[in-house]
Amino acid sequence: MDYYTISLWEATEWSDEMQAIAKDKFVPMILASGASSVNMVRTGELSFAVVTQFPDEASGIAAQQRIAEIRSQAAGELPMTLQSAVAGSVFVSG
Repeated sequence: MDYYTISLWEATEWSDEMQAIAKDKFVPMILASGASSVNMVRTGELSFAVVTQFPDEASGIAAQQRIAEIRSQAAGELPMTLQSAVAGSVFVSG
């Protein structure tokens, strides 16, 4: 079954430039970690979630160190803070 990581973020500002950096720099980095897909979902004026799908649990677990490095880099380069992160395997899908 698929494996997902979900991280919740708060930003201090929001701009088209930040969205472009996320799309052009960080999405490719996440995909290069072995992810099948990544979606950045705006959940509030200055909040968003990053939902990353891996093809299986082994791939997801193997990528966790790289994902942590990417999160740290993003927080260092953009005006945002990681609020929480969770991960796990899908047990029901529809």
